[in-house]
This record gives sequence, C-alpha cells and structure tokens, in this order.
Amino acid sequence: MSSKELVELKLVELDGVTLDRYKVQSVADGEAQVGIPEQNWQRVRVSRERVEKQINDGKVVYGVNTGFGKLSDIEIDRADNAKLQLNLLRADAVGVGEPLPIPVVRAMMTLRANSLARGFSGIREETLQLLIDMINSGVHPVVPCKGSVGASGDLAPLSHIAIVLVGEGKAEYKGEILPGAEALKRAGLQPVSLEAKEGLALINGTQAMSAVGTIALNEAERVGLAADMAASLTMEALNGVISAFDSELLAVRPHPELEFVASRMRKWLEGSKRITRQGEIRIQDAYSIRCIPQVHGASWQAFNYVNERLSVEMNSTTDNPIVLENGEILSGGHFHGQPIALSMDFLKVAAAEWANISERRTERLVNPQLSGLSPFLAPDPGLECGLMVVQYAAAALVSENKVLAHPASVDSIPTSANQEDHVSMGTIASRQAREIIHNSARVIAIEMICASQAIYLEQAEKELAPATRAYLEKIRAICPPLESDRAISDQMEELAQFILNDQSLVDNQWLQKEL
Repeated sequence: MSSKELVELKLVELDGVTLDRYKVQSVADGEAQVGIPEQNWQRVRVSRERVEKQINDGKVVYGVNTGFGKLSDIEIDRADNAKLQLNLLRADAVGVGEPLPIPVVRAMMTLRANSLARGFSGIREETLQLLIDMINSGVHPVVPCKGSVGASGDLAPLSHIAIVLVGEGKAEYKGEILPGAEALKRAGLQPVSLEAKEGLALINGTQAMSAVGTIALNEAERVGLAADMAASLTMEALNGVISAFDSELLAVRPHPELEFVASRMRKWLEGSKRITRQGEIRIQDAYSIRCIPQVHGASWQAFNYVNERLSVEMNSTTDNPIVLENGEILSGGHFHGQPIALSMDFLKVAAAEWANISERRTERLVNPQLSGLSPFLAPDPGLECGLMVVQYAAAALVSENKVLAHPASVDSIPTSANQEDHVSMGTIASRQAREIIHNSARVIAIEMICASQAIYLEQAEKELAPATRAYLEKIRAICPPLESDRAISDQMEELAQFILNDQSLVDNQWLQKEL
C-alpha cells in the first residue's frame, strides 16, 4: 500500500473505547488505516514503566519472569526474559488448517492493537507501533484457522501474528506469501526484539474469536435483513395475509424486535396489490408466514445481544497478567473467551432459524398442494423439473446448519496439565457461526429465486410494492426467471454472495435507527 493510498484512506483511531464493528470492518476490508491517539500512547508508556519497575524491584510476576501455564512456578533469570518471550511465540504458533481470510487477519490485528492501546498490558511503544505499521502497510501474517481452545485466549492464532513482528513465521504482502522477515523488509519495516511481558501481551487475548465474530455479525445483519425482504417477496407471491403484522396486534406481546420486523415488512409492502387482509382469501397463513415477526424478531433479539457483547469485548483488555493503574500486576482470567463463546453459539442458532423458516417458505412456493401454483414453479411441469431440486439444496443446507448449531461452548478439554482446566472453545463457535451465516445466505437466496419465479409465472410484477419490485430487479439481474430448465447453481451462489455483501438495506436510515 503506497503512502498516497494511505493518505486517501479514512483513519480509525484505536483509543480502546470507541471501536465498533463497522470501523473494524472498514479496516478489515482495507478501506481505512489505523492510528493511536497520543493520550493512549502515554498510557502505553506508563504501563511499560510499571512493568520495568516490578522487574527492577525484583518482583516475581507471572509471564514476565516466570514460565507459562503449568510452568508458572518456575522463575526465569532476568537475562533470559527476552528469550522467554520469543520461545513463547515459537512454541505457541502451532495452528493448523486453512489460513484465515485476510480481512479476518486484519480484524484480529486491529482488535489486538486496540486492546493493547488501553494501557493495561505493559507492551513497549515500538512493538505496538510495528503492529500498527503492519496493518497500514498491508503485511498480513498467515494464520491457520484451527488450534485455539479459546483460553488462555487465542494463543495459537495470535502467535502466528506476533511471530511475524520478530521476523519469523509467514505473511502475505501484495499477493505473495513470504517469510515474515522478507514481508517486513518489502514493506520498509524492521522486526522488533521482544522484551519482558511483550510476547504474552501480544497473544493472550480473544481477538481471533472476536474478529471472526465481528465480521460474521456484520454479515448476519445483511442476511437477517435479506430474510425479511425474502419473506416480503414470498408474501406477495402467495397473497400473504398482512393482518398478522398489525402493529396493534403485535403490541400486546411487546418484544420490540417483533414490531421492528413487522414495520419493516409493512413499509416494504406499502402499495402492493398482492397481499391480502384476513378473510379476503383465507383467514390465516401457515406459521412460516404468519409467524415471521415472532421468528425473525427472536433472531434479531439474539443479534442485538451478540452485538452488545462484541462491542464490550472489542474495547476490553483481555490480557494476563494485567498492569493496573495502581502499579500492581495481577493475574486473572480476562483471556477466557466464555462471553464470546456463548454469544457466538447464540448467533449460530439465530442465523440457523432465519434459514429454517426460509426453507419452509420455499417449500410452500414450490409445492403445488400448498401454493396453488405450477408444480415446482416449472413453466412446463413434467417435461421440466423447475425448482424441485433447488428446495433439496435448501433442505441440505438447513440440515447442515443444525449440526453446526450444536453449542461449542458446552465442551471443554483441560490443557496445560490441568492448570487450564476449563476452556471456552469460542473460536470454534465463531467459525461455525460464520459458516451457518453463509449457509443461511444461500437458503435465503433460494427463497428469493423461488419467489421471483412464482411472481414471473403469475405475471404479477406490476402488482408488487415499489420497494419489493426494486429489490426483485436486483435478484433478476443475477438470476433471471426460468423460461425452461437450466442450471442455476452459479447464480444461486452469486446471489448468496450478494446478500452477504450488499449494504443497501443496512444503509437505509429508518432501518438503521430500528436496529
């Protein structure tokens, strides 16, 4: 990344207090650079002075001049303090599996830098500055996706980042995978030599699970809104009964998110000639339509809870030991990922439910006994299968989500000779949550394609509401209606990717207010 490009990017200040998921996403996507305000640099300097004072006073401090985990009772000679930190990174960089995507790695680096900038970790200014420079210069450590149990923090993933700071490991730079030292050199950066406490400060935290979780949550926001839009299109395709979305009706069960979903859909469906009132065609719809506010709304409740937990976590210190403002350095359990593990498991279930109910609406669209439409929405049923097997794909994805939705956080395997005898598995939960969200985007894309096809067969485009008609154009730009059988696998995937990345529904201000 050139200096000119950096100047043109917006700046996200890492002050340890105001970071949010949208700012993290902008850095993850390479649309922003990061910086640390001077008041935070001062906190970092003072925190470092407190660590050095403890060392000079001959105090024994965990991870500063002791071994780690079960080896914490072994005191380390002062002359070996720096080697201790380097050995920690080498021993802990044992991740396996496919590398995490670059946006996730950038988010990890940003979250860790923000935590360190709070001034409770005792890291040196030059070490933290190198981490900042790596983000801004586009030096991206190669971080295997598996190997963290979520306590003591995300040790393995964060070690793969930290080890590049000392010129080891591997990193991507301008599309090429290089040895860590070479990647730094090409970016005009110099590795650092770690001193006491610094290796531990770089890796003892929850930033892998939080980074994956933050990006997954942003995707979940888009998927949830797309689910509301898909449901609106299905309502029009099937002449759904809007009476179940009445604000006075929903007010007697005052969960705010139920009304948020209903009000969105009422607004999107304003002007539609396809929706009906109670008793016009039928008294009530099946649950997958009538209960959209309750089911989608409950998933939004979970979304809001996860958003709150991640907002706290990304502006927290998740280190151990903690350098307190009174000069004490105390060991605790802030590295433990349980708050994020439980949140990610909750998000898994919430996103899976968007897909579960969407697949049932797809069934209502393709099943002639339920829809009254052409079997499987085929223009020439019998000769053509239409969208019969598209529903199979949705069913397979929903079933896979049910397996992935099993809570990772209920499992724990002791580590470090039972010193670390309860762990969170939060990083597993985060990765599973993102996989479920991606699967759910595919299921919702399938519902959209089926609703689009139903509207095509009914020649009902002109009867749609303006908002849903505008969105239908986006769907059809990717997957036009089927005039006869054709392979649409690539178009299904393209529409799912559109859903995962489309910001148009999120950016709508009246929606933003309600979320």
